[in-house]
Amino acid sequence: MDPSGRALADTSLLGPRREPEAEAQDPPRQGWLYRVAALPFRLYRDWLGPPQASHGSADVYTSGRPVLGSEVRAALEGRYGAATRISSGGQRSVTLYSALPVVDAGRVVGAVLVSQSTYRILQALYRVRVDVLRVFLASLAAAMVLSLLVSHTIARPLVTLRNQAEALLDRGRLRGRFEIPGRRDEIGDLARSLEVLRGRLEEHIESFASDVSHEFKNPLASIRTATELLAEVEAPDERRRFAALVAREVARMERLLSTVREMSRLDAGLPADDRGATDLRELCEGVAEAQRLRGVAVELSGASSLPVVTSAERIVRVLENLLDNATGFSPAGETLEVELDSEDGCARIRVLDRGPGIPEAHAARIFERFFSYRPDGAAESVHSGLGLAIARALAEGEGGTLAAWNRDGGGACLQLSLPLTREA
Repeated sequence: MDPSGRALADTSLLGPRREPEAEAQDPPRQGWLYRVAALPFRLYRDWLGPPQASHGSADVYTSGRPVLGSEVRAALEGRYGAATRISSGGQRSVTLYSALPVVDAGRVVGAVLVSQSTYRILQALYRVRVDVLRVFLASLAAAMVLSLLVSHTIARPLVTLRNQAEALLDRGRLRGRFEIPGRRDEIGDLARSLEVLRGRLEEHIESFASDVSHEFKNPLASIRTATELLAEVEAPDERRRFAALVAREVARMERLLSTVREMSRLDAGLPADDRGATDLRELCEGVAEAQRLRGVAVELSGASSLPVVTSAERIVRVLENLLDNATGFSPAGETLEVELDSEDGCARIRVLDRGPGIPEAHAARIFERFFSYRPDGAAESVHSGLGLAIARALAEGEGGTLAAWNRDGGGACLQLSLPLTREA
């Protein structure tokens, strides 16, 4: 252009014109997907966004008037000029202008104006945005499908198992069962394991109820027979004998009720008493002294101190049950032996008697509930068959073990093992 701003030549008019590729198809901004996705951003920009810098319009050079923009005037003055204007055609692209002076013999005789629109770049950016949006929507749809799949295959079966577990126990009775699906994954394995557990629990409850019922039948039958005969006999001695039998059987039933209640508490997993540092030697001395006051000879030997962390009250109950069991099998006047020692980090208490020992046929059953074997049968009504079962349950609840075997020379040995403290 000359110094007056009149265009002398325009390269855009030379040669064949190439239609932009973007103009041959709908602009991405005109699609409904782009407009819907861009609506929140437009609202934010218009209402909450910072003010935008104002730019002139690129139509300033399409009116046929002299080209005298700010960048052209700077070039005609001998300086580099540049400007940015909004492109025409309703697009959001901008056109960049650069103007350079044309100097001849030290005098500015004109200017060269170069312009470039960002339309193609902007359309490519819009297409990238739409593609990203499509990928996002496809990922969202895939996530929803996977969520529904997980809900159908994992969450719903777990909720079903939870509901079946909640409805399983009704006032102490087992009702219903776990439905086992025909699936071979972890959910199916869990359902089958729960059903096996339910079956074992049902067997345990039925066995316990059957054992309790069986144990109560004998004293009830004796009481019934004694009361029937008591109404028929007239002799005072006979009446006193039957009355004493009724009292003895009632006492037996009271003992059974007490021990059954304790076994129920142990099965329920009730929390133990306060646990603390305890010396087993002191506990054994206290229990042995109590037995001596009842006329039972007890001899204590072995370690002078066995510190453990346990519930003293429960261990005392274990020792009492072991000594009561040994007393029931020992001959009259025989001394019970209690030995204390430690090995491999465990404190050991052995209760030894000189009774008939443990028959080989009953060796595996002596810790079973309601199992009671008396060779002479004299003490059958005194023992409920729960003493050793309770002792083992209490020992295991304190992290220990209880074992039994026959000792050399006759008699039985019952051994309680408990972990020693770290200091010991």
